[in-house]
This record gives sequence, structure tokens and C-alpha cells, in this order.
Amino acid sequence: MSVQQAYNTWAATYNTDTNATRDLDGQITRTLLAGQHYHSILELGVGTGKNTSFFAQIGDRVVSVDFSSEMIKQASAKSYGKTPLFILADLTNDWPCAESSVNLVTCNLILEHIADLDGFFVKAHAALAMGGQFFISELHPFKQYQGKKAVYQHQGEKHEILAFVHHVSDFVKAGEGAGFTLRHLGEWWDEADRQTPPRLISFLFEKR
Repeated sequence: MSVQQAYNTWAATYNTDTNATRDLDGQITRTLLAGQHYHSILELGVGTGKNTSFFAQIGDRVVSVDFSSEMIKQASAKSYGKTPLFILADLTNDWPCAESSVNLVTCNLILEHIADLDGFFVKAHAALAMGGQFFISELHPFKQYQGKKAVYQHQGEKHEILAFVHHVSDFVKAGEGAGFTLRHLGEWWDEADRQTPPRLISFLFEKR
């Protein structure tokens, strides 16, 4: 099953499944971006909209993109302070925005499904206005080394979704290669469990 088909299938239960990675990602996003304000936000991988309401609070204009029609259906059914523009698009192709038109690009839990990390960073850099920021929250490579990846239950069976391992240095090098300055790198653990590898990693790059 393709990654797109997997997320279409998962969409119906994504919000209600027990998912520590999903929940921690939401906490990280709000912790790191709280108090900020952006004229224009491009949310990549909107999923069911778990972070969209927060982005609508800190952004004047929010464009939320996903390649899963079922995920977008779930997200667009929710209520927001302001209505984001939901767009169905494959991010390995052209992005639905003009160059230098966005102040914040967000990327939550999708880069493990993207093979070409360097090309993705180049697109993010092109989309951002000068001084714009690129925020990333992803499954930590240390977890991937242990064989962890996105999984979901469907009809009583567990399904793993195709994933690519990107090392910490891969993110840093991709950022430098695209012309970004790294402003933040954070590692995040499950509550009261710092004896295991961190669950998530976050980055904040800036276009200078």
C-alpha cells in the first residue's frame, strides 16, 4: 500500500487512536511557536488538522496542504477561528504557493515519508520570504534506528507505513545547503521517561 493510501485509510481513526508521537508533536509545536505571529503560514502535512487551529491563532493567513484527501476531509470538518485554505497536493511535486510569499513553513511528522530531503529544503527556502522560518517536528532518528515508524491499526491488523531514515546531520546539512541558518535544535522525550532515546526532534531554520 502506498503512503497516500495508508493515510487515507488511517484518517477515520487517526484522532481517536492512542498515539504518543502525535500528542507530543502537538505539545512541541505550541511550546516553540507560542507568542509568535506570522502574516502567512504554509502548513505542510495538515493531516486531520491537529495543529491547524493553533496556526490559525498565530497566523493571519494559513494554507494547509496534504496529499491525503481523507485526512483533509477530517481537517476541513473542524471549526477554526479563521478558515484556513485546504489544498490537496503532493509535496514531492510543485508546492501551491508563490516564491518568497510565506513567513512560516511548518512540517510535522511527514519528512520520514520524503526520500529527497535536500530537494524539500530547497522548496521550503524558495517559498519563504526573507527572514521567514522553517519549523520541523519529526520522529527522532534514534527511534528509527530501533525500527520505529508510523503505524496504524485497520480491521484488527497493524500496518507500517513506508519511511526513510534521515540522520540528524542530514537535516542540518540540508538546511545549510538550501541557504538556511539553524536557530533551534531540540530533542523531546515522553513525559517522565528520559532513560530511552528521545521520541521527537525539532528544528527551526531561518532564511537570511
